[in-house]
Amino acid sequence: MEEIRKKIQAQLSELENELRFKLPKEIQKAREFGDLKENAEYKAAVERQKMVMARVVQLSQRLSEVEAIDLSKIPTDSAAYGSKVVLYDLDSEEDITYRLVSSEESDPENGLISTVSPIGQSLMGKEEGDEVKVKTPKGWRNFEIKRLLTIHEQGEK
Repeated sequence: MEEIRKKIQAQLSELENELRFKLPKEIQKAREFGDLKENAEYKAAVERQKMVMARVVQLSQRLSEVEAIDLSKIPTDSAAYGSKVVLYDLDSEEDITYRLVSSEESDPENGLISTVSPIGQSLMGKEEGDEVKVKTPKGWRNFEIKRLLTIHEQGEK
């Protein structure tokens, strides 16, 4: 969780720096060009300022959510955040290993699946031996949970 918190804080710091220093200079410079009604630089800078402010609010909210996560409340017997799940693909007869992570940590190419992705959502709350049907962009996939290690069995990552 500490890694996620640091990543969000770094993004917030960068955006707040842009809001406090870079954008005010751009807006002031654009004002010097004259008529604000026809001033594309001014409009672009103000629009960017609105977007950055909205992103700061969004990241601040996400940071609060991350800081409020109580690892002691994560299930010890079913798939949840931090779980490592070995799935048996019933169609291709292959094993696939995923780790359920936050959206900030997601990296599907490396087996890190967000808990809010279609596969992640379908795995949440499931146990070893459960069959799971997942709708993916390539169609329906059928899995069986072959092995489950919760965050408690692995230690916090």
